[in-house]
Amino acid sequence: MDYTDINSSYYKNKFENSGFIKCENTGEYPPCGDTFMLSSEIGQGYFWYYEVPGKYNIKIHDFRFNEDTVIDMKIPECLSITRYDSISGEELKPYRKLRSGLIKSFRGGYEPYHALIHKYIPIKSIGIEYHPNYYNKQLKSLFANLYQNPAEAFKSIDETTDFPEMMKLLWDIKNYRGDSLSAALYFEGKANEALSLVYNRHLLINSRKKATVSAADKEMLDALASYINDHYADNLTIDSLSKIGCMGTTKLKKCFRIYFDCTINEYIQNVRLDHAEHLLLYTELPVGEIAKAVGYQAAGHFAALFAKHTGVLPLEYRKSARK
Repeated sequence: MDYTDINSSYYKNKFENSGFIKCENTGEYPPCGDTFMLSSEIGQGYFWYYEVPGKYNIKIHDFRFNEDTVIDMKIPECLSITRYDSISGEELKPYRKLRSGLIKSFRGGYEPYHALIHKYIPIKSIGIEYHPNYYNKQLKSLFANLYQNPAEAFKSIDETTDFPEMMKLLWDIKNYRGDSLSAALYFEGKANEALSLVYNRHLLINSRKKATVSAADKEMLDALASYINDHYADNLTIDSLSKIGCMGTTKLKKCFRIYFDCTINEYIQNVRLDHAEHLLLYTELPVGEIAKAVGYQAAGHFAALFAKHTGVLPLEYRKSARK
């Protein structure tokens, strides 16, 4: 199969060969497009798919697996942007934990996608995937002399929790219930709007950038990250970390954001919640004690952060993963 050609049969065949069966729309997804139900032998839930061949497709994942499942899949050449509301697992090449509550970009057509998806935790996402001929044509039309490499624009997104416009746009698509004719116009407009949002964000990032992190500062930031990894449950303040890192607070926050592509608070929160997942799976500690063990005094606050991080509440996560 030519993976540079996204056609209407590729994803449908891929999912049908992976245990998904075409079915009637449940009413939970836009009326147009195709809905597939996952075989109960493999898991539970649905996959929804809409495509304009040669331009873009929109995919909704709303299912879970009965067993830990390795995904090893060639992806056609494309650029995609996806909102994740729930997922648990790891990308394996390169290794990176899969997280929810964020926007994630992806470039297909090069290395196969290789990931481990954890059993029983729902995969809930909505994304748009663009054919290369389409995004090149549209971006050149929209931005003319400001046109830059689209792959770099999508790469600059990577993973971010700070893209509210895109979060809303994808959520609106998921909840759209117009008929086929209005849907075609609606989805076309949203697909173009999403491209513009990605590109405008890239231009903004480039205009602000330009601060570089010195080799000495990188070494100190790596040491600081190691300190956070070992002391994540402590009361880590910007003031205390700036002293440890031998930087002023303003410089530390700026350099840390550039180097790790997240804020210090986001980094600490991710480390804490990753450890909380392990404690929920492999200990019998109550949620309140786990919250304190990873650095949160209020169990309710911890539960809310955990739900945003994984898409499910702590006890649901423990119960689902142990089935």
